[in-house]
Order: sequence, then C-alpha cells, then structure tokens
Amino acid sequence: MLSSNLALSRRLECAEGHACKQFAEARRQLFPECGSCWIECAGAYAVFDGSHAPTTQTFGLGLFEQITPASLDVIERFFLEKGAQVHHEVSPFAGVSTLELLCSRRYQPIEISNVMFRPVAALARADCGHVRVRLSGPDEAPLWAGISSRGWTHEHPELFASLKHFGVICASRQDSRCFLAEFDDQPGAAAALSIHEGVALFAGAATVPELRRRGLQSALLQDRMNYALEHGCDLAMMVAEAGSDSQRNAERQGFQVAYTRIKWQLPS
Repeated sequence: MLSSNLALSRRLECAEGHACKQFAEARRQLFPECGSCWIECAGAYAVFDGSHAPTTQTFGLGLFEQITPASLDVIERFFLEKGAQVHHEVSPFAGVSTLELLCSRRYQPIEISNVMFRPVAALARADCGHVRVRLSGPDEAPLWAGISSRGWTHEHPELFASLKHFGVICASRQDSRCFLAEFDDQPGAAAALSIHEGVALFAGAATVPELRRRGLQSALLQDRMNYALEHGCDLAMMVAEAGSDSQRNAERQGFQVAYTRIKWQLPS
C-alpha cells in the first residue's frame, strides 16, 4: 500500500517540476525571443516561462536539500531580474525550517492545492461505439489546443486566444502526450499526460460544452492510465484545488490526497 511520505513527495514534485521546465523548453524552441528558461538550485527547479505564467515558480523547494538564505537569494534574483514575482509551491514535507525561512522574508500564502495520487493499474473501459480516444499527432497541435481551450473557456471566452497559444506549446512538449476523445468521430475532449521516472502526471482535461456528459472524460482517464501502464509507470498523480469538483472527480477515479500544498508569494 502506498503511503504519503517524503519519498513520495519527492517523486511527485519532481514529476511536476520536470513537466513545467519542459513546457518552458518547448516555448523557447517555438518562440526563441520569449526568454523562457529554468535553473536548478538547492535541489529545486526554478522555472521562468513569462512574468505572469502559472508555470513561473519553483518546484521541490526544501525537499532535496535544506534551503538556505544564500540559495533563496539566488532563486529570488532569477525571477526578479526577469520582472516576475517570486512564487514557491511548497510541500509540507519541506519541513518547518523551510516555512520559517519564507515567513522571515515576508512571504505570504496565496493558494492551496491538493496533490493526489494512486497506483497505475489497467482500467477496463465499457464498450461504447460512440466514444473513441486516440493520441493527437504533432500536426494536430492546433486542433488539440482548440478543443482544450474551448473546454476551459466556455464561461470566459476572452481567454480563448491565450489558452489556445498555451495548448499549442503543451502539444510540443517533450515527455508529454496529448489525447483526443471523439464522440461519433467529432473531437470533443482533450487531455495531456506527462511521464517522468515512473510517474504519470494527468493534466489539462477539458470537454467542449456541447459534448459533456457523454463519457469522454472517463474514457480519457482510462486510456491515459493504460498508456501509463504500458510505458512503465507505477504512480499516477493529479493536482486539484482543495475541495473542488476536480478533486471529487479524481477521488471517484481512485485518487487520494497525498498532501496539501501551499503556494507562497514574495510581496512586491
């Protein structure tokens, strides 16, 4: 039975950090002038992917090495010199000393999320002739990005263009696979899967409004789980806002909360 501990947190945080630094790499390859980059300091990844990007932050702070004022100076300069705010997503297994250092430098908590996990296992999918899941090829990046963006922005259409741009980069990322679910051959849902050292990170699942409640999301999760198993993964993870619908949906699929994480921000 898997239990929540420091070793598990290291695997999960490293997998998410790897996915986000690969996103920054993909953006830089597509748009060389963007300035996206990353560093490793004191065992943590610090990723810059734009001054307002959600991936611009650290991952694994305090998990692999004890964080010191000197190493935190390096990380803060990395962000501040690029005009970005300093954000750290911190696991509770980073320990009291990490939190004490952040508090001594006036960091403030701005976000709470639950990191969730479950063993990777084969999942049988109910036979439904209407639903088909397939890998999306590199030439279909605009299609995948469009479906994903429509699913995420149906209540906020003003965000469609920026999220479609985000989706095109996601589809170009290394160690990542993009999946499309179709209903009667009509693409209606999109999701991503990132793989790193046996951990499969499930992310980016969204369905267009007119094809919801047709089983597309369940099919996407089941096919991604089977893909992860076939590619040597033993651990699946998701990240969800604490108490959200996403968390409840993940729990219905066998995921459980490993730990609750806090995002910290250095005041401007």
